[in-house]
Amino acid sequence: MRSPRLAALELRRFGRGRLPRAALVALLVLPLLYGGLYLWSFWNPYGRLDRVPVALVNDDKGATAGGKRITAGDDLVSGLRDSKTFDWHEVSDAEAREGVENGTYYLSLTMPSDFSERIASSSGDDPEAGALQVRSNDANNYIVGQISRTVFNEVRSAASSKASRSFLDKIFISFSGIHDKTVTAAKGADRLNTGLGKAEKGSKDLADGLVDAKSGSGKLAKGIKKLKTGSGDLQEGSRQVADGTQALADKVDGVYTQAGPFLKDHEKTIGDTAGLVADSAKTVQDNLGTLVKHAPLAAEAAHLSAAALTDVYKERCQTAPVPDPACPQLQKAKQAAEDVSGVADDLETLIADQNGDLATMRDNLGTLRKQATALQKSAPHLSEDVSDAVKKIDKLNAGAQQVAAGAKKLHTGLTTADTGATTLDAGIGTAKTGAQTLDGGLYKLTDGSGKLAGGLHDGARKIPDYDKHDRDRRTGVMADPVQLASHDLHKAPNYGTGFAPYFIPLSLWVGAMVAYMLIAPLNRRALAAGSPAWRITLAGWLPVVALGVLQVGALMAVLHWAIGLQMLRAAGTVGFLFLVTACFAAIVQWLNARFGAAGRILVLALLMLQLTSAGGTYPVQTSPGFFNAIHPYLPMSYVVSALRRLITGGGLGPVWQACAVLTAFTAGALALTALAARKRQVWTLDRLHPELTL
Repeated sequence: MRSPRLAALELRRFGRGRLPRAALVALLVLPLLYGGLYLWSFWNPYGRLDRVPVALVNDDKGATAGGKRITAGDDLVSGLRDSKTFDWHEVSDAEAREGVENGTYYLSLTMPSDFSERIASSSGDDPEAGALQVRSNDANNYIVGQISRTVFNEVRSAASSKASRSFLDKIFISFSGIHDKTVTAAKGADRLNTGLGKAEKGSKDLADGLVDAKSGSGKLAKGIKKLKTGSGDLQEGSRQVADGTQALADKVDGVYTQAGPFLKDHEKTIGDTAGLVADSAKTVQDNLGTLVKHAPLAAEAAHLSAAALTDVYKERCQTAPVPDPACPQLQKAKQAAEDVSGVADDLETLIADQNGDLATMRDNLGTLRKQATALQKSAPHLSEDVSDAVKKIDKLNAGAQQVAAGAKKLHTGLTTADTGATTLDAGIGTAKTGAQTLDGGLYKLTDGSGKLAGGLHDGARKIPDYDKHDRDRRTGVMADPVQLASHDLHKAPNYGTGFAPYFIPLSLWVGAMVAYMLIAPLNRRALAAGSPAWRITLAGWLPVVALGVLQVGALMAVLHWAIGLQMLRAAGTVGFLFLVTACFAAIVQWLNARFGAAGRILVLALLMLQLTSAGGTYPVQTSPGFFNAIHPYLPMSYVVSALRRLITGGGLGPVWQACAVLTAFTAGALALTALAARKRQVWTLDRLHPELTL
């Protein structure tokens, strides 16, 4: 009798009564219960974190900084509620502590009473770091504690970035205020220089007039008239000078009162910050060119390495009469080289697509570096320079007031000079000397005021003046200078999809294991009839394979249409699972046929070894050395790797490798079963009276 007919007869006996039919249904449903229930329970735990109760304690009292009310605790609470990360419960600190202890809450997050005050201190003289307090209890659930640490690190990072933005924004606003006040002072110095020029001209005219008056009394009346006119101009000019210097002094003193302490206290911070920005800009600018230059070379080298490893693998493992013992390691190296070449190609493509933006970035980094360097050089003596300028302006104002008073007295005296030429002639020598001295002093004063105005204009040009848009952009970059750009090549949509390659082969192995509890591994009719060993083997293997095909169909139908498993290569996945169930059935058949009742224990032990060494949860490299050593020699290792590529995508190399390995395991197991069947055709005392029966 042929093997397919024997297999059909084996399956037909399950339809002869209610209990056999129920057993057949149980065989079909058991893998579905294993795979379906496991994946259903693990399907998307991260998407249901909003059901996890977490205590939220907001003791923050708020703070005031820069005339603004800061409520960092309330803002953080609002953001957490909008995010719906957990099921937040606002409670007191005592309730949170007790709830975490007794399991009412899995963990707690506390904003202390001085949370806003500490954040606001970043813009003051004594900055302090704000502290979020997290309380967890691994006795409630270890995994929730791990997840919470990741979530709360993101919360802490967001809060820190916001505080940094506030501090840096105030620095840039101060720069703009200093710039505006310095421009105003420079304009006042320009007006002062103009007034002193007029005063200097009047004093020169006065001196010339006194020289002419001394030449003769005949010209006395005319000289007095000119002198009186000149003294009037002098009085008017000196008064304008005095008013200008007074206005300049008032404005400069007011500005220095506000800005002086800030500059003195933050010179080092301003210089250090500017130096850090310049150094960072230089480092990034220097390495952009290197990245663009070496990316194509890296891609070419990666491809050459991958090709070389592929040739070595083919020569030693595929075409060689005797495969090299190192073939598994060569296979891993070849696969790693191919992965590296793929990453190198992606990097080269990204750089080529963004080349124009990289050039613009390099130019902008150069400009930023020059500006930051200039600010760094000026920062150490910025307060001292401004203080010296204020002192000179105050001295200038005092001198101008004295000049104005003297000019007024001079004009009054010249008005009464008409009473007598004798009085005028007696004092004209003194007036001549005084006028010459005044002319020289005003000349120096005019020259000094011009230099003051020029210096103030130069200082205004060196002090940065940022508008709101530029200030926001620079604040954002300095508060969060590094951004993470991540790209998942073949992203699993949820937790269940990521674990499906692990639970599906588990369920199929259990299905084959239970099937051989009800179906004999070696067909009794064929044994009794003395059929060939290969026919006996196929007669015991084909019924379980047929059941396995039905198990695969039921399992994948429920996973896809009921639970929602999406497979990138659905047909390939189902076809591959047919091969998997055939391989598992052959291995379980051989263990039962060869070892009898003990074989069932070996089947379970082999399942445990495969589950712990297949790398279905954590990478196998994180397991102890024993599991790394047996990983390449167990079929489920290849099944898990191939299913990941079939379900979520990626290269098909591991799939074809798994097909070859599973085919080899299947053929080897069937051959070993045939040897066991040949031995079973000879009856022995152990078969008549077995030591153990399960």
